[in-house]
Amino acid sequence: MPSVVRILLITALCSVATACSLFKFPGVHRIQVQQGNIITQEMVDQLRPDMTRRQVRFVLGTPLLEDTFNPNRWDYINRVRSPKGEETQKRFSVYFNGDRLIGTSGDWQPSGWP
Repeated sequence: MPSVVRILLITALCSVATACSLFKFPGVHRIQVQQGNIITQEMVDQLRPDMTRRQVRFVLGTPLLEDTFNPNRWDYINRVRSPKGEETQKRFSVYFNGDRLIGTSGDWQPSGWP
């Protein structure tokens, strides 16, 4: 009989310990989590048509995604989760023709482009 009680006690303790993650305790400090590339409008405004891949990489950094099936497109993704659990995501893509920048798309647009 003591082994049954021991098993029930261990099961109860495990379920209580895992249930703690379901509740958000007041006063617990939560941080903002940022993942991906940090892209700003100032960075995007530095882009010019006919820039080389190396110049674009210098301005924007290494892209988060380089599509192996479409090597002429780089995707920059920025995801931020606030301490309250709200998540926002922004995307920015640059397009190349060979080694030259020909276009962009996404949440930011460069100023002064034709």
